Order: sequence, then structure tokens, then C-alpha cells
Amino acid sequence: MVLVRHTGAARFAFNQCLALVKDALDARHRGGSVVVPWSGFDLINAFNSWKVSAQAGRRFVVDSAGSAEIAATGLSWRAQVCQQVCEEAAVDLGRALTAWADSRSGKRPGRRVGFPTFKRKSRTQPSFRIRCKTKAGRASIRVGDPMAGPRSICLPRIGVLRVREDTRRLRRMIRMGRAHIRYATVSCRAGRWTVTVTVEAADLHPARQHPPRPDADDGGWVGIDRGLAALVVAADTTGRQRLRVTDPPRPLRAALPRLRRLSRQVTRKQRGSRNRAEAVTRLARAHHRVAHVRRHFLHKVANQLVKTHDRLALEDLYTAGLLRNRRLAAAISDAGWADLARIIGYKQRWRGGQAIRAPRWYPSTRMCSACRIIGPALPLSVRVFRCDECGHTADRDVNAAVNLAVWAEQHHAQTRDPEARGPVTNASRGTGSVQRPRAGATSPDDGGTHRHGHP
Repeated sequence: MVLVRHTGAARFAFNQCLALVKDALDARHRGGSVVVPWSGFDLINAFNSWKVSAQAGRRFVVDSAGSAEIAATGLSWRAQVCQQVCEEAAVDLGRALTAWADSRSGKRPGRRVGFPTFKRKSRTQPSFRIRCKTKAGRASIRVGDPMAGPRSICLPRIGVLRVREDTRRLRRMIRMGRAHIRYATVSCRAGRWTVTVTVEAADLHPARQHPPRPDADDGGWVGIDRGLAALVVAADTTGRQRLRVTDPPRPLRAALPRLRRLSRQVTRKQRGSRNRAEAVTRLARAHHRVAHVRRHFLHKVANQLVKTHDRLALEDLYTAGLLRNRRLAAAISDAGWADLARIIGYKQRWRGGQAIRAPRWYPSTRMCSACRIIGPALPLSVRVFRCDECGHTADRDVNAAVNLAVWAEQHHAQTRDPEARGPVTNASRGTGSVQRPRAGATSPDDGGTHRHGHP
């Protein structure tokens, strides 16, 4: 109930700050000289002034004579929640307003951002954020407090929360001064509460610092072709197949009968009833499990790629257009092509590697990897590529991966960050350089979460 109370306070503060902004905009539109709170700092001050005013609420005291007097004004429950929750909600609204203004003026690229809207309890993911403050050398957010145990996190005004993950690495980094906690975000999805800790870590350790690659280095680009029969096919410019991932788990197809049954149970319940809420929670948990199974497999594939290859080339697939095919939409969504490209991209940035994307209309499937002649379009049933010009024959996916690798080699300079990590030939944890980190540097194992060790 304490976490639910804080999520409600964050949603209430966001909506109230938005109401203050809209009231100020309406007053200015009517011709008045009203200051509109726009930034996060101004919104915090506006909400703090409103929450203690009579507009937020009044508490009366009736004496024996029957006369009523105002005993207190403001929100009656404001002392029951951490005030940083309301402040961070105001900061979020300030960022949303800035994004809308920048998008409207053209400063923000991409899709047009709309004006912020009020958050509904039934359609908003419950979450709140708390800053870590230090008072008298003691942080307000503590991980693995000695009085609470290693698998715990202490939040201000909330208390100790038991966590499932092992926090040993994070506690070691904080204890040695290599990391400092900035925020803690608590969210609930499908009935499961998650605490996300945002930390500021030290620089990379010496084992990740390698000299630039020589010109004669043969570890060139590796192209990645994504598909349905084979999720990933990786090959280099010489035509050598580096990786092939076949028979992905397809969690959506496996869970589809259960999802249909749970969906029918939701439609048969009366709206607003407790039974319908429980049925919705069961359906959300089933979808949550499907997403987690898919994401876990994609992380395994991405780790195997980025830990063995430093230069990866992918195709910028038009996933939204491909989903218009009713016969393949479910299979494409179940494969998670877009998520795989996103995961590979940020994991390569973490390790100092390169991950680029070929143009969306690059004919990697139609082009011959031997003579570079573009042929006609191939139907999905054809799994072997045959060139009519030179007679070259190759696997359809391997031919596309080779073309992507050749494109990357021709159109992108092979430069490398001198402080980036070198190639790793084993995808298991703990491999790589044997050089130990110096004092104050971040160890490579500190970036992950150890699940099976003792605290």
C-alpha cells in the first residue's frame, strides 16, 4: 500500500501541475499578464505553493457551540508521502512541455510531439522516482543496508524493500567510491514491482583500453541478416558464415492459446468489477512473460554477436511496413527484429564497437555477393540465391549478410576508439583481457548482475 500511495501521489502531482499550466495559459489567452510555470523548477515552486493553500483543501474544527473554524489548509495527505515524488513528477511535466515546444518550433527532430495530457489511473503505468540526497555523509537511498541485509534497498519515507536480485556488485562499486546513486525509480507492470537504480560510474578500467586497429587487421565487418526461419545469419566479406541462429523460441505463438483464453475471460467479466480487474491482471502477466522470454533470447543473441565481433552492419528494415502483411505480421512481431537491432546498437556502444545500418532500400537480398549485379526480387519460398550473370550460388541469408558487410566496408571508415575494448573470442562472462583494474576504475564485471553467487 505504501508503494501504491506514492504512485498515486506522483500521478496526482503531474495532473495538478498540468492543470496549473492550463489555467495560466487560459488566463493569458484572456488578456491577463500571468506567468506560466514551464520549467521543472517553476512547476515545483507552483505545486509547493498550491499544496499548502486553501484551494488544495481545508480542515475544519467544530467547537461545542457549533461554530466551525479552519484548522489547517492544504493537502491532508502530503506528510504521508516523500515530497521528492511530487517534485520529480513536476520535473517530468517540465520535460514534456519542453519537448512539445521544441517539436513545434522544429528544434526537436522526429515525429511530432503532442501537448501533455492528464494521466488516468487505468491507463498509466504506476511509477515514481526519488532522488538520492546525502545528509551528514549518509545517502538517502542505500543498497544492501547492514541492518536490512544484502538483498534490500532503503528508500526515504518508504523504508526497506526486499529485492530479488543480488546487489553485491553494486554495493562493491558504491563502497569503493566507483559509483554514486543518482535516482531510484519504482514501477509496477503486470503486478510486479521493479526498482531501477540509476548510478554514475567511474571511467573504464585499463583492460578496456586498447590501441587502434592496424591497417592489416583482418577482423573486418560482419553483416547481419534478420529473418523468420533463421532469426540471425552473420557473415563477413569473404562469404564465411560467422553465426546462424535457427529455431527461435517464438513465445507469442506458444502462448497464443492461453492468451486467447484469458482474453475471453476478460470480456466475460463486468466492467468495473473486481473479477474483471483480476482477469486483466492475469492477462497482463501472460503478455509480460511473453515479452520477457523474447527479450531474454534477444539479449543472448546480441551478447554473442557483440562479444565476438567489433564491427556489425545491419539493414534498416521498414518494420512498420512489413507488419502490414497479415500473413507475416504475427511472426515478425514475435521475432523482435527492431528490439534486436536496438539491443545490438547500445551494447556495441558500451563496448566501444561499431554498429551501423545500411539504407532502408539497399538491395541486399537481390544483389549477388560475387559480381555485385542486382537481380529480380526473390519470393520468400526461394532459400537459395542463384545469379543469372555469373552463376554464383549461395544461401539466401548468407548472400544478404555478405552484401551488408561489403556495403559497410565500402561506405564506412574502420576507425576505433582507442579507449574501447578489444575483441573477445569467448562469449562467456569473465573472458577478455586478464589485466586487473586499477584503484578507482570500474571493473568489466561490475556492469552486470550476478544472479547465482552469494552476497
